[in-house]
Formats: sequence, C-alpha cells, structure tokens
Amino acid sequence: MTALALLRRFWWALPMMVLGAALLATRATLADRTATLRAERSAWTSALDDVEKARLAAERRFATNLAQAATNYADGLAARQPIIVRSTNTVREYAQTDAGRVLCRDADRVRAIDALDAELAEAAGSAGGGAGPVRADTAAAAGGR
Repeated sequence: MTALALLRRFWWALPMMVLGAALLATRATLADRTATLRAERSAWTSALDDVEKARLAAERRFATNLAQAATNYADGLAARQPIIVRSTNTVREYAQTDAGRVLCRDADRVRAIDALDAELAEAAGSAGGGAGPVRADTAAAAGGR
C-alpha cells in the first residue's frame, strides 16, 4: 500500500490528530495562565493583609497616644491645681492687709469694669447706624486715580 492509499483509507484520523495536538497545546497554555493568576491573587492577598496589619497598628498607636495625651493632660491639671489654690490664697491674704486693700479691687468694682466694657462694645458696634447706604464722596478721587 502506498501513502496515497493509506491517506484515503484513514483520512478521518488526520483531523483528530490535529485536534488532539491543539488540545494538548491549549491545556499547557491554560495551566500556565492558571498558575499566573494564582500567583497574582496570592500577591494581592498578601498585600491586602499587610495593609490591614498596618491599619490596625496605626489604630493601636493612635489609641495609645490618645490615652497618653489624656493622662499627661490630667497630670498637668493636677500639678497646676495646688499652684492656683496657693495663688488664690496669697491674693486673699494680701487683700486683707492695709496695702492690699488699696491695690486689690473688690468684686463690685470688677463687675462695674466688665459692665463698662460691655457698654463701650455696644456703642462701638452701633456707631454710624449701618442701616443706610454709604454716602458717595465726589470730591475724593476713586482708587487714587
């Protein structure tokens, strides 16, 4: 039998062999792409895990810093409290002396000064009315021209 006779007899096997070779090539390509996708997915997952760990660490640091700041503030207030009480007592004791009575003002005088300040602030705010239009000054040059 010649090659032509064999080809006539088994022609149907030739497309099957081509399809089988294509299937093997496709499976190899598919396995390569699947491995690539798995590697990318694991890289993204590890990157997201690292970011989550960093976020949690930052939140922990912030909470620690906030607690430390509150503690420092409370300690500062506690440290200042005796100074304020001591200063207040010193002023009271000085005000009871003859020299202190002359220099220290009693509460009514302090309230009177506050009331005067409030009246002056009201007068300054209402000066000129502010309700009418601004008068044009035709004698003055506009914008320095």
